[in-house]
Amino acid sequence: MTWPLVATIVGATIAADVLQSVEMKRHGEIRDFRPGTLGRAVVALARRWPLILAVFFMAVSFFAFMTLLSVADLTFAVPATAATYVFETILARCYLKERVTWKRWAGAALVAGGVAMLAL
Repeated sequence: MTWPLVATIVGATIAADVLQSVEMKRHGEIRDFRPGTLGRAVVALARRWPLILAVFFMAVSFFAFMTLLSVADLTFAVPATAATYVFETILARCYLKERVTWKRWAGAALVAGGVAMLAL
């Protein structure tokens, strides 16, 4: 039961983070923080289906994590769900076309090694 929950958490977190990134890049930086302008930006973002879907996936991830904590130790749950960093690094490079330095690749590889050790 623990590994399917980990897979759900990892998948939902990745989906939420990628959708948020895509939508925030599409919308652009918010530079005007006056209440009326900020309110219009929030309303405009709340109508974007990728952002709504991202919030849904965040909720799925949260509730799956709470369930995982009820059946597994925290010392397992947190490192196991760190696999999101590995997959998000790959997606950032391949899908979002972001520049990923060798230090970030090395960090992702270390995380992958840690998750693999948990699986043993």
